Amino acid sequence: MEGDAIDQTLADELLSVCRTTVGDELRSISYFTEDDLEQLYLRSDLDRTADLVGFAEHERLGFRSQSAYRNSQLGEYEATIRLFENGYLSRVIRGDHGVWVTVDDMSMERFEELTSALESVLESHDVMDVEGE
Repeated sequence: MEGDAIDQTLADELLSVCRTTVGDELRSISYFTEDDLEQLYLRSDLDRTADLVGFAEHERLGFRSQSAYRNSQLGEYEATIRLFENGYLSRVIRGDHGVWVTVDDMSMERFEELTSALESVLESHDVMDVEGE
């Protein structure tokens, strides 16, 4: 789970776009595939008590559920945003990999910017690149 799921270049790009887009409201970044999970960032004032495996199991449902939204009048699926008592979780999946980012309160425009930035980074790295094959 630590350090093997993601290519360092991809990890650095994800951290950079999240820090640039979200700023100090960034709480955490986790990268995932069907089989792997890696937390890339956790803000220093937060405890490492989150059940990342449990989160990953739930967020992996997005690999299968994206097809449910195809051909809707809403357009193509872009991201999922979840509201919690102490912040938000935003999940973006492209191809066979994805990332979820947790943040403090921020505007919908910034969520849209974050989604666009994450889409771009994920689309520029396919899973074969990530796994080093």
